Amino acid sequence: MRAEKLLCSHRATIREVMVCIEKNGKGTAFIVDDEGRLSGIVTDGDIRRLLLEGYGLNEPIQDYMKKDFVYASTREKAEEIQKKFNYAVRIVPIVDENGKPVDYGEYNENIHISLAQPQLSGNEYKYLMDAFLSTWISSTGKYLSRFEEGFSAWCGTGYGVATSNGTTALHLALAALGIGTGDEVIVPDLTFAATINAVLYTGAKPVIVDLEEESWCMDPEAAERAVTERTKAVIPVHIYGQPCDMGRLCEMAKRHGLYLIEDCAEAHGAEWNGKKTGTYGIISCFSFFGNKVVTTGEGGMCVTNDKGLYERMRILRDHGMSKERKYYHEVVGFNYRMTNLQAAIGTAQVERIDEILKWRTEVEKMYRQAFQGIKGVILQRDDLKGRKKIAWLVSILVAEDRRDAVLKHLKETGVDARAFFIPLSEMELYSGYAEVCRVSRKISHMGINLPTTWEMDREKIQRIAELVTEAL
Repeated sequence: MRAEKLLCSHRATIREVMVCIEKNGKGTAFIVDDEGRLSGIVTDGDIRRLLLEGYGLNEPIQDYMKKDFVYASTREKAEEIQKKFNYAVRIVPIVDENGKPVDYGEYNENIHISLAQPQLSGNEYKYLMDAFLSTWISSTGKYLSRFEEGFSAWCGTGYGVATSNGTTALHLALAALGIGTGDEVIVPDLTFAATINAVLYTGAKPVIVDLEEESWCMDPEAAERAVTERTKAVIPVHIYGQPCDMGRLCEMAKRHGLYLIEDCAEAHGAEWNGKKTGTYGIISCFSFFGNKVVTTGEGGMCVTNDKGLYERMRILRDHGMSKERKYYHEVVGFNYRMTNLQAAIGTAQVERIDEILKWRTEVEKMYRQAFQGIKGVILQRDDLKGRKKIAWLVSILVAEDRRDAVLKHLKETGVDARAFFIPLSEMELYSGYAEVCRVSRKISHMGINLPTTWEMDREKIQRIAELVTEAL
């Protein structure tokens, strides 16, 4: 009888059940009554919680075992038993006609919880096939204008220029503003490398500044100290869905005559003082990579209220070609165009963006509930005055000396979690552009992004919280 090693009497103590679990190596004990019938289940996690709550080793297990448990009978087929497994139930006892455990089913499949994945359950396929069948599959077609107009209107701006990705959107914005050699552009230390790379593409010098500790966003005071007579622009990044202090940053930019370019790659729909991110910059840039709130696979967009900049970006995006005279090039431009196929997906995504943001908020809410009361885990702030963050990736901080152990434990159990971005100032390639940024290094070394997908449910999130706690 395979179940024999997992059996414990209902008269056993917590200590005796611990010994049983330790010996069987399955993390579970089946509790049976005097007739050998299954009456409860106890896991190693149950034991750990009992001990933490102060119960003694000699307490009787029958008072604390799970009496509401999942089980199967010998009459059930394998595929029926398979349906009983989930992220919380890894072992299912199999009982005979008398209710006695004779075997068990064990879920050994390598479960993988993705960090992020697009939700494409609207008109994405319909519009994509429509674009495909129209044969307008390159950089011309009805979906391009629909996407640009739809997304920019949702943001609250007058114009949108779709691009091949978020990085080209940033470069296009800087180029349209005439940023180049001899200029300086202020960027935050904690961001994806695309932000600083776009500055370097222009020949300008990036100037890296530290963060606010509470928001993890660019510190306006640090940005102010970095301004010189050569400073031409500042690029605040709304990191991990958290909006920057746009009030102070806009005041600073106005005072010094700087262009303010918002990097909104991770913050579609975030708000500062009731106004969406993307509406504060003279140009604001979005990414539509596969893990973003709105996705086109690859893609980006510059949004603006300045018609002149809009028209200039459209020319630069298309090789610098004149709109009136085909193949006549007015300036040196780029091929930063989005395809009609990508725009078709994006058009469908914009139709559902509020729905997408809603489920992301619900996922983050479940994480907050799962981590409530767990010491050593700090979730990204959602209560900062004037700021309405969005749930791009649910982000937490743990002790620096435990961060890598937590990541390793999650990876080994099939959970795709990621460390925060490495600070720009820590990379040799960029370190010469920064002073010491203590806050960004502290936050980066503690940070973990957790799975944030539409498939997440309470059980999966609770399991992830338990795994994080185990590794702390």
